[in-house]
Amino acid sequence: YSQSKRPARGFTIAEVMVASIVMACAITTSITTMQRAFLALDTSRNLTLAGQIMVSEMERTRMLSWTDIAALDLSPTVTNVDLDTAFMNNAQIGSRFTMTRTVTLPDASNTNIRQITLTVTWRGYDGRQHTRSYMTHYARYGIHDYLYNTT
Repeated sequence: YSQSKRPARGFTIAEVMVASIVMACAITTSITTMQRAFLALDTSRNLTLAGQIMVSEMERTRMLSWTDIAALDLSPTVTNVDLDTAFMNNAQIGSRFTMTRTVTLPDASNTNIRQITLTVTWRGYDGRQHTRSYMTHYARYGIHDYLYNTT
């Protein structure tokens, strides 16, 4: 009996090109997605650090006497604030983050309360500048005493 010989078949050049294009698109998309994920992770970490820096300064400010608070420069002056030594001692934080403070009178007719705004600024690893702010009120006799006595 005779065996029929079939020619060996492989992929055509067109099939290989289509497969290569699909693979290139998949790799490009995954690299772009990973870059965006790393950017989001960096921003998230820095937001947490910025929050910790501002909370630390807010707590330090809350411990000041009214005399010290009343002596702070009022708006439009924006004052640079040194970061706490716990943050300054870390080169990755101290060299990238800056903090400013703005103090205003929320009610011009009442000088017994101050609005204090802290703003932290930094650059992400992509070079874009980011800013976050916290705001609080400081009353001469305490915020609850102030609210209770004005109603």
